[in-house]
Amino acid sequence: MFETIPQAERLRLMKFICAVAWSDLRVSGEERLFVADCIRKLEMSAEERAQVWRWLEVPPAPEEVDPADIPAEHREAFIKALGKLVASDQEISPEERETLILLSQLVM
Repeated sequence: MFETIPQAERLRLMKFICAVAWSDLRVSGEERLFVADCIRKLEMSAEERAQVWRWLEVPPAPEEVDPADIPAEHREAFIKALGKLVASDQEISPEERETLILLSQLVM
């Protein structure tokens, strides 16, 4: 899934992942583990990793996660990754479901 996303887009993906993790106003331990696994798979630099962990402490501002910024060729991979995040704690809140549906509609 991640191999299709160029290095330049990987930080943007993680920003979306962190924003969606916050959609129910809490980031579960399982979601944090999912993020850690993504960081590893994406082979992120130390600076990028630090930024992602900051987003898990304080979510990105809504204006920083505009679905229109996702390149068309990567939208499917982004949505798949977000779906895996939401399912990672086996408890999909109504807010997470709504966020994922809305993002899917906006980018597909």
